[in-house]
Amino acid sequence: MTMTPEQAAWFQGTFHRLVDNIDKAVQGKREIVGLVLASMLAEGHVLLEDAPGTGKTSLAKALAATVQGTSARIQFTPDLLPSDVTGVTIYDQQSHKFEFHKGPIFASIVLADEINRASPKTQSALLEVMEESRVTVDGVTHEAGRPFLVIATQNPIEQAGTYKLPEAQLDRFLIKTSIGYPDLAITESILAGASDRNPSAGLGAIITTSAVADMADLGASVHVEPAVLRYVAQLTEATRNDSAIRLGVSVRGAIAMIRIAKVWAAAHGRHFVLPDDIKALARPVWQHRLLLDPEAEFAGTTSDVVIARVLDGVAAPQARTAA
Repeated sequence: MTMTPEQAAWFQGTFHRLVDNIDKAVQGKREIVGLVLASMLAEGHVLLEDAPGTGKTSLAKALAATVQGTSARIQFTPDLLPSDVTGVTIYDQQSHKFEFHKGPIFASIVLADEINRASPKTQSALLEVMEESRVTVDGVTHEAGRPFLVIATQNPIEQAGTYKLPEAQLDRFLIKTSIGYPDLAITESILAGASDRNPSAGLGAIITTSAVADMADLGASVHVEPAVLRYVAQLTEATRNDSAIRLGVSVRGAIAMIRIAKVWAAAHGRHFVLPDDIKALARPVWQHRLLLDPEAEFAGTTSDVVIARVLDGVAAPQARTAA
């Protein structure tokens, strides 16, 4: 069943109330908050490439508080084991049974801090849960629940002792973005409230976790014209044919675009996706999915340059029929 205009208006109002609430803890970053929230409602995950101290933990806690969920932070280190993430089965001597002790991955919002510092085996354990939304330990499956959002971070500066995420694993993140430093006015406002060490603690819940799941289902019902689907397919093909690219956008990347574009359209009060939604989301959804040719990269070409070139080179559909 396709979303109605009335449902789109409700979705937009609720979405903006959620962003307003999170903005109290993560000031001056409404666009990034909106992208992360849209990723959660599209049931995807986020990769933040950011310097330390930009508010990543505050974002995760504020988001969890806003949707009446739970949050967990995992500091990834070289000695972190997969069981430290997913949980472990322990024998209870009193009950004479094995009991599963859930790991931090079972929180609603999980901050995987400096994911590239853990071993590939531990990275794979996290990414498997992200993909499947469940954990299988000793043959027993445990569901992660809804909502379930992983915000993974990596430091773009300190690369010593890190394990770079392979392209196939990067492809599992719905978007890649960064919070960045606040401007001068926002910095002054943050400093004025510096005595509050946990700004998200005072946030009230706007909706429940079950309502978030309902919003995710509603967002998935947004209408997408065949012309827009063709536009996305043409863009992904253009990335593969670009001379500066060794590996273009995958089918998973194209599907990811459609999923978040539906939520993005609903967040703007529409029950249908426009080509402008695709253009607005192209950079965060696709920049981490492109593998540049080494010579082109040496010459100064970036993923953003390729995406801009592709958007300029593929004509967007102009008209739409009634949904």
